[in-house]
Amino acid sequence: MPELIEIGLSIFILLGLWTPIVGTLVSLIEVWVLLSRGVHAWIPVIVATLSATLAMIGPGAWSIDARLFGRKHIETPEL
Repeated sequence: MPELIEIGLSIFILLGLWTPIVGTLVSLIEVWVLLSRGVHAWIPVIVATLSATLAMIGPGAWSIDARLFGRKHIETPEL
């Protein structure tokens, strides 16, 4: 069952739609898979880490999120 949810969420990640939300959901689902099954523990850990990283980094320049909400630029103040 979690695999079917992740397949649906992966379409959103590929399109770049709602990237922070979807990345967080995939990460939580992978932690759930890791705790419930415990078999082949490295694959859920790697996928959870990558999806959490993607959720923090955000969408790319060619994503739907960038077209809808614009690119976010972080300006650091010069010292």
